[in-house]
Amino acid sequence: MLFTVPIVLLVLLTAVLGWEAVRANMTAAARAEWPWRLELLDMEPLGSLLAVAVGAVLARAQYARTVRPALGWRAHWTTGHLRGGIPEWQVGLLNGGSHTVVIEAYECRAVLRGHDPQHAAPWTDVEGVAEVLTEAGLTVGEDFQLITMGNFPLVGTGSYETTMLGAFSQRFIDQVEALHLKVRVVDVVGDSHERILDALKGARSTSYQRPTP
Repeated sequence: MLFTVPIVLLVLLTAVLGWEAVRANMTAAARAEWPWRLELLDMEPLGSLLAVAVGAVLARAQYARTVRPALGWRAHWTTGHLRGGIPEWQVGLLNGGSHTVVIEAYECRAVLRGHDPQHAAPWTDVEGVAEVLTEAGLTVGEDFQLITMGNFPLVGTGSYETTMLGAFSQRFIDQVEALHLKVRVVDVVGDSHERILDALKGARSTSYQRPTP
């Protein structure tokens, strides 16, 4: 609310400026008639208020740019989150910005191997996509592990430290064409930022060395 006031004030003052500019270009006789005889604000204080409003909006925009998060993700082969200690493709989310953001929405969408991406299951929560995956014969904890996110603070680390989103076995990667994760966060200014990532991107590359179970 605090950060929207300067923008609203600027819009209102601009409208008042337009009104007064039209009145100033009318004849005295026309300004004597309603509604043109309505004088909202003198031009001198109006100009001062406009300058203040523009300055506030620019300051807000600069601050928003300063606290803007730098959302990214990392993935690699490791072990430790799936039963049996089998190799897993682990995906993590990071905020490389300098300020903390809060995850306000987190959705998933799975595209099974051989299915048309245009007719993939709709965006859903972790429970919904887990149901789709288990119906395809995959097992939670053995083939995949997904983390539920809700109003979770994502600290700006300025480093490559990540928050785990999921872990996936080779069998999962063989049966699932793509697993899209959509994350929307809100920063300290109140602006929302959204990222969509394919959790399996790079998992099939031969350049990664898989750990031995």
